[in-house]
Amino acid sequence: MTMRRTMGLDYGERRIGVAMGDLFGWTAQGLEVIDKKVVADPEARIAELIAEYEVGTIVVGLPKNMNGTIGPSGENCIAFAEQLRQKLDLPVQLWDERLTTVSAERTLLEADVSRSKRKQVIDKMAAAILLQNYLDSVSKRGIVHDGFES
Repeated sequence: MTMRRTMGLDYGERRIGVAMGDLFGWTAQGLEVIDKKVVADPEARIAELIAEYEVGTIVVGLPKNMNGTIGPSGENCIAFAEQLRQKLDLPVQLWDERLTTVSAERTLLEADVSRSKRKQVIDKMAAAILLQNYLDSVSKRGIVHDGFES
């Protein structure tokens, strides 16, 4: 049985926050921020990280409105998740990410992180929060984690 990690992606118009779960699927850590103005092919960078960290499942944050509806940002995330599914041939889960960026911002403010530093880390922190919520949900439901292969 080979263990595979779960990758969390906080997809945005300009940046993609990347987080990685540990091998056991217990904890999520922010990994990096892919700036689309700097990285020519963000999907190629994601593919590199998948190979490097032996990822078995991808979780893409799905921003919903507070009433549960999906707006333009959510539609973009759904399209991005579908592109990843087709290109990378891996399971891609969409995960409700309402308030993850707000939570990340609050945590950084409480830690007295400067505005410029917050801009640099907020996306990967939001990715870590959404991935941690996903991992916690999977373990609470007693689901055999997708990241395990036999």
